[in-house]
Amino acid sequence: SKVENSHPGFLYDLVMGLVKQADLSVNMAESLLKLQGSVPDCEEYKSTRHEDAFQELNKKSSSLKRILSRIPDEINDRKTFLETIKEIASAIKKLLDAVNEVSGYIPSPSGKQALDQRKREFVKYSKRFSNTLKDFFREGQSQAVFLSAICLIHQTNLIMITVKHKCD
Repeated sequence: SKVENSHPGFLYDLVMGLVKQADLSVNMAESLLKLQGSVPDCEEYKSTRHEDAFQELNKKSSSLKRILSRIPDEINDRKTFLETIKEIASAIKKLLDAVNEVSGYIPSPSGKQALDQRKREFVKYSKRFSNTLKDFFREGQSQAVFLSAICLIHQTNLIMITVKHKCD
């Protein structure tokens, strides 16, 4: 974790190097996305505050990541995938509502500004995810959807880290 924080992408590059060296055929984006659903959130991505707003944010963050992790298993079943997309849209809205609720607990203007910036970035990546889905239905490129979902998970984690640093 320390190395990854200092050099983002290091672990990915290491694993990809090992996969290549072993001459394995692994879709890392798909695997990473699937794993996200089976791994509980680490403490780094959870607020320790006991107020309802913070506990709700923890739940909404985990829920969105779990839903996104189902994409690889559901992307080839159009009807199921469309339902999943609706769930993702709802989960994004609920997460943003929870972030707005937590924002009121941040004492410093700079802390509020930092969270607001994270929120704007999250919205940007949400829109990018939406555009990627539109492209997927036109062109059928699932890899781009996997990568975009991973980016959205990362943005969710960044929100949680910001809340934790500014509020806990």
